[in-house]
Amino acid sequence: MVLFVALIGLVLVVRLTTTTQREADRVQAEINELKRKEQGLLDTAKQVQNSLTAEQQQALPAAHQLVDRKGFSWSRFLTDLESALPEKVKVTRIAVREVTKQGDQTIAQLDLAVFAKDAGIISDMISSMHQEGIFEAEIRNQNLQKGRGEAGTEYELFVIYRSRSGYSSESVAKVEAAQ
Repeated sequence: MVLFVALIGLVLVVRLTTTTQREADRVQAEINELKRKEQGLLDTAKQVQNSLTAEQQQALPAAHQLVDRKGFSWSRFLTDLESALPEKVKVTRIAVREVTKQGDQTIAQLDLAVFAKDAGIISDMISSMHQEGIFEAEIRNQNLQKGRGEAGTEYELFVIYRSRSGYSSESVAKVEAAQ
């Protein structure tokens, strides 16, 4: 009886070992195929890079940056900025430094200049921006303004803008086209 149970156990172990080995061989074959495809893509990329002239290779990073900037939705940004700014704060200048993508979220580094009569409003605005999570702002410079019809201070801010998730440039363009 013990010999019979041991024999059945041995058959089961051999069967499971064989099945596991077949599965391991199949996975290894998939890995090898993926490595072969990866190498093919790397070779193709190298051929394309070698076919570019030196001038084209220098222009390539700028071209990538233009494509990234095209994905930046000014409408969405201006709507988000308008909701973040208090009524007594005026925007005097906006400059986009860099635009990147992380998943479906656009992240832009901006130089933003705003004008306000009271420094407390700017402090409250920056705190509010941080709480909402869309903007991260820090003051880089401030210039006292007199003689432009009203006295106040212009604040130069470095701002990181993170578009809200789910708002891609394509979906914003569709909404704008519908309006």
